[in-house]
Amino acid sequence: MTDAPLHSYAYLVGGGIASLAAAVFLIRDGGFPGEHIRILEELPVAGGSMDGTGEPTGYVTRGGRMLEDEAYTCLWNLLETIPTLADETVSVRAEIREFNAKWPTDAKARLIGKGTAILDAADYGLDARDRLELTGLLMLPESVIGARRIEDFFSPHFFATNFWTMWRTTFAFQNWHSAIELKRYFLRFMQEFPRMHTLSGVRRTRLNQYDSIIRPVRSWLEARGVLFEHGVRVTDVDFSTEDDGTRRVRRLYLERGGQPGTYELTDGDYALITVGSMTADAVLGSTDSAPELVRDKKDGGWRLWETLAAKADDFGRPTAFNGTVDESKWESFTLTMRSPLLVHRIEELSGNLPGTGALMTFKDSNWLMSIVVPHAPHFDGQPEDVYTLWGYGLFVDNDGDFIGKPMAQATGREILTELLGHLGLSDIEDEIATTTTVIPVMMPYITSQFAPRTVHDRPLVIPRGAANFAFLGQYTEIPEDVVFTVEYSVRGAMHAVYGLLGLDHEIPGIHHALADPKAAFAVLKAALG
Repeated sequence: MTDAPLHSYAYLVGGGIASLAAAVFLIRDGGFPGEHIRILEELPVAGGSMDGTGEPTGYVTRGGRMLEDEAYTCLWNLLETIPTLADETVSVRAEIREFNAKWPTDAKARLIGKGTAILDAADYGLDARDRLELTGLLMLPESVIGARRIEDFFSPHFFATNFWTMWRTTFAFQNWHSAIELKRYFLRFMQEFPRMHTLSGVRRTRLNQYDSIIRPVRSWLEARGVLFEHGVRVTDVDFSTEDDGTRRVRRLYLERGGQPGTYELTDGDYALITVGSMTADAVLGSTDSAPELVRDKKDGGWRLWETLAAKADDFGRPTAFNGTVDESKWESFTLTMRSPLLVHRIEELSGNLPGTGALMTFKDSNWLMSIVVPHAPHFDGQPEDVYTLWGYGLFVDNDGDFIGKPMAQATGREILTELLGHLGLSDIEDEIATTTTVIPVMMPYITSQFAPRTVHDRPLVIPRGAANFAFLGQYTEIPEDVVFTVEYSVRGAMHAVYGLLGLDHEIPGIHHALADPKAAFAVLKAALG
């Protein structure tokens, strides 16, 4: 590595975890001056999809991330050097370890059947044909699988098993999603096979991920001079190509406060560009209103990628991911409860204290609804007498079992009615409703990264010949790794920074459970049990 970073500037397009991680790696590992880094974000808040906000009258998170020790090597590498906001001598990674040691996950009611019956989730229900089909998928190379769907590889019996219900709701798979992505998930998280019914491999943050991860990372960056520019939408990028095939970003076009602007890049400057967004055009509803489904790509993330993709055949094909909203959308909801009644009833049913049960899935729900009660407080400043619950539904166009209308058309109050019906608590609905706020969120592209795809649909983190630019986020191609994880964004950021700066730093390896004989035996035992 040369001393070029001391005289270079870096422009990071997008303020999600990929850009934040890249900024940390530029400074920590690349010797980049923090004041030479600009993070350009359209929204008024950083963190991208890792959000958490609200007041005691109504909190909201669009999603919740279940982290894991073995698979999240790059994320842990990042967080080992980021101090918590409460104590600068304690890293975020250490805080997560301590929290999970105190509140380990051991779900006792992973699956709920009709009449609130707790199902034997340890009985995965796989038969010989299911195992043969699963093995067959694992044996096929991705080039052979191609753009085929999960449902092309399995029989109806597999999709009715407890195993599939748990796997799909843990990771949010639909039957029509990419078989390649499912294969990658099987290989990446095979260590979870023996503990799917308890989710004991799950690691959580002390608070929601915005408060526990994003805020400390941002604080670390700002202390080193990194400039966050909010209200900035990057609309286009100029590239140049030299005779030897070297490509460079020369100019960024942007809109700031409705006014056009540009950033000019010299040969020593860098541009790291986040493409696509799983939470683009997410819309919040309320207790009294259903959230709108936006279909016309108002968010800038998709539009920028579409503009870039038209410039080069190896910049990806965004339409493979954003062209089928009805196959990528689902809806989540956050309950804010100013009474412990519902939390206590869920404790009695599940046998789990808040923060120890992970997902509870109502297997026969028409919406395939799942919920989780986090340890309180889950938000910074949350009062002791306020409690939260998060949930989501995969089948948002199906009529509910108790309200008789699709989740997509339901108000927060109606979602509460549906939930209480599955919990067998309809008799105390009025009592619970008077002290509960429900905020649903419709997300048109939340599982779009799982869309069936070919090898050409996602750009490489560092495209061929790229001298000063890289792509970041969930829609880049990182062989063997799995999208829809924080790890993917952080690993991509590490590849981008180390590759562009020519750093001789080792990137933590991708965990392979089958390489460990003990883990492989446990997996085999669980699959055959």
